[in-house]
Amino acid sequence: MQRAFAYGGALAITPYLVIKVCWVVGALVGVLPVDSGFSVAEWVTLNVVTIVLAVGGIALALALAQPWGARVPALPVLTFAWVGAGFLVPMIPYLLVSSLLGDSGAPAASSGDGPRMPGWEGALIQVSFGGLALALAVALPLYLRGRWGAALVGRLADRPAPVVRVRHRAAFATAAAVAAVDAYWAVGGTLGLADPGARATDWRLMTATTALWSAAAAWSVWAFGRARPGRLPVAVPYLAMWIGSGMLFAWSAWKLPFSAYLAMTPDAEAQWPEDLAVMAVRLTLGVLAGFLLLSTALDTYRTRSGVTPSRLPRGLLRAGTSAGR
Repeated sequence: MQRAFAYGGALAITPYLVIKVCWVVGALVGVLPVDSGFSVAEWVTLNVVTIVLAVGGIALALALAQPWGARVPALPVLTFAWVGAGFLVPMIPYLLVSSLLGDSGAPAASSGDGPRMPGWEGALIQVSFGGLALALAVALPLYLRGRWGAALVGRLADRPAPVVRVRHRAAFATAAAVAAVDAYWAVGGTLGLADPGARATDWRLMTATTALWSAAAAWSVWAFGRARPGRLPVAVPYLAMWIGSGMLFAWSAWKLPFSAYLAMTPDAEAQWPEDLAVMAVRLTLGVLAGFLLLSTALDTYRTRSGVTPSRLPRGLLRAGTSAGR
């Protein structure tokens, strides 16, 4: 099952990669239009970044499918797995609901996929995202269980709860704060919005999705830190922490440059409902929450498995610990 879903994910994201390469080449030679509000250089740079992400997604899927994937150093595998799962796995409910609603209105700001694309191209991109997201949702936990099984096997009560540190409490607080803000906006709150009329259905769905996974990540910190851990399978809160932290970091880091661009471009056609200053604070909080949750996940794994810090992915451990300080 792990190999089948991993190969399927690599195959699913390939059309997206081909489309993005065509956009870059077409923009450079002048045969394809550039999205409104972007220069050719900006448009090419944006899409080159997505090409790199797509190549990374294919490489990650192949690593999950092939035996050599178990021998790849932990740092690159976990980094791509954390960012890739954070970008895509939380989007599965969003893609299902948005497809049922049909054309619910374009997002308030351009995502870099271009408003001029024909319907078949947009559908193919959705299928690519959905296919890789489903592949990661199935193959990645199986890979993690096989390589670092101590984090995903057993129940919470089987081993002592980790020592609750200051950064663990900070992880809970920041994730809960993001969940509260996005839930408030999703249900119709207007405080912190500069243009409430720009709220499309897609925006509400995305905001609700972020609130849901942020709340799940905050709950996972609480579940691991309980004095009396229950009989819940440890994989449930651990995967919630992993995916929630990845989503908070990946999407917040992705949107921060766009918020800066809109702030510096008063005549930009794209418009967000949120006040840009408020959104900058919210996105920065999301990046911080992602790192703090990652640090908590590594601490939890080390405690439950008896692994010393030297055997953990050092780059990830340093990043998480620095954010916790």
